[in-house]
Amino acid sequence: MKQKLILASQSPRRKDLLRLITPDFDIQVADVDEKEVTDNILQKNADQPFIQVATLLVEQLAKQKAKKIFIANPDATIIGADTVVLFKDRVLGKPTDEAEAFAMLRSYFGQTHSVITGVHIMNTTHQKNFSVKTEVTFWEWSDTIEEQVLKYIRSGSPMDKAGAYGIQEMPSIWVKEVKGDYTSVIGLPISHVNQALMTLYPHT
Repeated sequence: MKQKLILASQSPRRKDLLRLITPDFDIQVADVDEKEVTDNILQKNADQPFIQVATLLVEQLAKQKAKKIFIANPDATIIGADTVVLFKDRVLGKPTDEAEAFAMLRSYFGQTHSVITGVHIMNTTHQKNFSVKTEVTFWEWSDTIEEQVLKYIRSGSPMDKAGAYGIQEMPSIWVKEVKGDYTSVIGLPISHVNQALMTLYPHT
């Protein structure tokens, strides 16, 4: 890959996944008002099917993040990404407090929810925007699981994650089934990103 590669995310999970493709990249955090973008898309597309709106949302957030970094780095290839959890026609972002984190986590048990990660890859000559949807099913709730959930919340780990959990952490012991791309649930569908980069740089 001849161009400088920049990941427009401070997520350590995305950084670790991108390292599977190449160790040669920089990280720059995109200052995007996610709430403003989210509210705007939800309002303008209120009459559309929920899954279409949610997909548009993550793709646009990923695009906004990539564009923000691209402006300052026009000679680089930028990767922007955004992840949301969908449950019962609701978009679940990062919890605002421990009570909301508990409510989110509790709602998943005995149910199936969806995780969508949007990705935008761009440079001076190419742009590729896509998203990957994965379904995650949790086991049934129990007293023991409640203790585990409370311990996980006390660790503080849910607070910086969409839907209040990282599947690569303690919540992995609550997952009954995953249908789709596991790495997309972590935050970056790395095989899809690899395919996209090979399309942009077919001979490298």
